Amino acid sequence: MTAVRVTSLAELPLGSVRAFVVGGSPVVLAHVEEGVLALQDRCSHGAVKLSEGELDGCTLECWLHGSRFDLRTGKPSGPPAVQAVATYAVRVEGDDVLVDLATPAS
Repeated sequence: MTAVRVTSLAELPLGSVRAFVVGGSPVVLAHVEEGVLALQDRCSHGAVKLSEGELDGCTLECWLHGSRFDLRTGKPSGPPAVQAVATYAVRVEGDDVLVDLATPAS
């Protein structure tokens, strides 16, 4: 899959988190100081939407059990989650936010 337009920067203001479906897959986009980051919108511990969690810098906390995931790597910072979630490459072209599910974030 090549990168596809998911939203615009105007629809994803700094400090926001939003859920999208990209190519049939649930994806959460977060606009943080480092840029726009994308990861799988499913907690590896509780199988709930991470997009409903709390954003803290480059960390997204799952609302169900408090697992915290690094938006850059998808890795949990501690229990109860022990498995990372997938991250995806994002690029911004003008006002368009594009996500590539075939390319992990680097």
